[in-house]
Amino acid sequence: MNTVDRNIRPIIQQLDEAAINRIAAGEVVERPASAVKELVENAIDAGARRVKIDIADGGKTLIRVADDGCGMSPEDLPLALARHATSKIDGSDLLNIHSFGFRGEALPSLGAVGRLTVQSRAGGAAAAEITVSGGATGGVKPCALNAGTVVTLRDLFYATPARLKFLRSDRAETMAISDTIKRLAMAEPSVGFTLRDVTGGQERVTFRVEPETGDLFDALRGRLSRIMGAEFVENAIAVDAEREEVRLTGYAALPTYSRGSAVAQFLFVNGRPVRDKMLIGALRGAYQDFLSRDRHPAVALFVDVDPHRVDVNVHPAKSEVRFREPGVVRGLIVSGLRHALAEAGHRASTTVAGATLGAFRAEQPAAPRVYQMDRPSPGARQSSYASQAPGFGDFSSSYSGRVVEPDPVAAPGEAPDHVRGAVSLPLGAARGQVHENYIFAQTEDGIVIVDQHAAHERLVYEKLKHQMAENGVPAQGLLIPEVVDLSPDDAARLLARAEDLDRMGLRIEPFGAGAIAVRETPAILGEVNAVALIRDILDELSDLGDSGLLQERIEAILSRMACHGSIRSGRVMRAEEMNALLREMEATPHSGQCNHGRPTYVELKLSDIERLFGRT
Repeated sequence: MNTVDRNIRPIIQQLDEAAINRIAAGEVVERPASAVKELVENAIDAGARRVKIDIADGGKTLIRVADDGCGMSPEDLPLALARHATSKIDGSDLLNIHSFGFRGEALPSLGAVGRLTVQSRAGGAAAAEITVSGGATGGVKPCALNAGTVVTLRDLFYATPARLKFLRSDRAETMAISDTIKRLAMAEPSVGFTLRDVTGGQERVTFRVEPETGDLFDALRGRLSRIMGAEFVENAIAVDAEREEVRLTGYAALPTYSRGSAVAQFLFVNGRPVRDKMLIGALRGAYQDFLSRDRHPAVALFVDVDPHRVDVNVHPAKSEVRFREPGVVRGLIVSGLRHALAEAGHRASTTVAGATLGAFRAEQPAAPRVYQMDRPSPGARQSSYASQAPGFGDFSSSYSGRVVEPDPVAAPGEAPDHVRGAVSLPLGAARGQVHENYIFAQTEDGIVIVDQHAAHERLVYEKLKHQMAENGVPAQGLLIPEVVDLSPDDAARLLARAEDLDRMGLRIEPFGAGAIAVRETPAILGEVNAVALIRDILDELSDLGDSGLLQERIEAILSRMACHGSIRSGRVMRAEEMNALLREMEATPHSGQCNHGRPTYVELKLSDIERLFGRT
């Protein structure tokens, strides 16, 4: 930093309007994607049904946003370029906000750092345009335009060349713009969006979605399938929960459909895309029992709350929010997601079966030969077996390597009645065990392969959690209470959660100014470093506003207990044991994945198996 000469008194000066606008633009317009976001949000606020975006050179040389919204009259155009002039609020209530924009800063900020042209036409009025370059505004002129508004921004940051040095490559900026448009498209399924790259005079459509129809979930499902992919929609469950007039809706993927990073997490508050650490922390807490730390859930979740209970004006780009009651929102996300995942039961991701089939497939020759065959009837198979070598007739039932004794009443070539009934169940009837670890079961339209150790580990874990929820967490009293010195603020923050911690077996009490005494710790954790535990919980409270650390540690112990108490790999199982395991999996929530988020079973459809052998 420059040293100040104490002999010279600095003089306070009023900056000119151009400098003020450039400083303000630095807060609102961070990169081309920020400019696109502001302009597209204006188009949506204007009631547009279709928005078209053209960019060139990653948005550095051209950004054009055209919409079919309500438009503006010639008289409104100069006001649209004035700072803090807006049609979205009247200034009397800065919390009652129902639109994307409300500050009236976007257009004047863009005009301060680039060359901006606004063309617009309102119903019953003539079309007009106005230009501003580097903060210098021109006059209103007539133009040719049918309806709506077209905003063209050229040479972004030409008036502040230092900012250009901090921009990334054209490709990176284009990807950031595409991500921004996709988030807004998720927030507004009823609006169509088209993004074109016109660099070098060549038009290339990089993203296009048509307006969706139907109710809330149908429209959102259609939009998400086009943005996040059909696989996400196939492996996602609908979420619809409400608590204390806060509503949570959207789609959340099954734990077995997880990602290696948080790229597929989309969160919205009152329809506004946000990146809020409290919401991300709540999402992580909801999935903590199903995923390992290096895996991340895929979700598109919408929190709707009374505008007076959330402040969206805490960040220049409005990408963060502050809730009046963050605990209510966090609790809703955790409980809503866990309830939805529990309702999914034993369901696992379809991508698991796809990966399995991919591993089975060998490289195909240039022109693979396809064999057309009809599946023989049971009677035909019986006749064929009987005419072959002795012993083949033992395979006369509808399966081979069977584990269930045949029913003497059953007709030849038919499975017993109780086996046929089990086949119709979701996980079917056990047919055999291979390598003393994998159970093969037959369903009505395919087969199921179960990892017996992973499946039973999850079942035992769920039982242990249920017992803990019913009976509470046993606590062990400390012979000598552990005193932890903290700042007064940290001590107050921790003591405010004393009741919640006590339910988890951690009992704390105030011990003078800025100190607490730890009286009891969870017995299941064994010997505990109380000071380190308290400070870790405080770190989470400071960072996320809540702490699930203690519960995570207890559940980690339960998970290890479940691992040691479950059926081991290498154990030979009897038929009734295998079928009992399948039935228990069907009745137990979350049994489709183990405690680490890996699948406990793979289901292969008969049509897929036949395709492997060229039978279709």
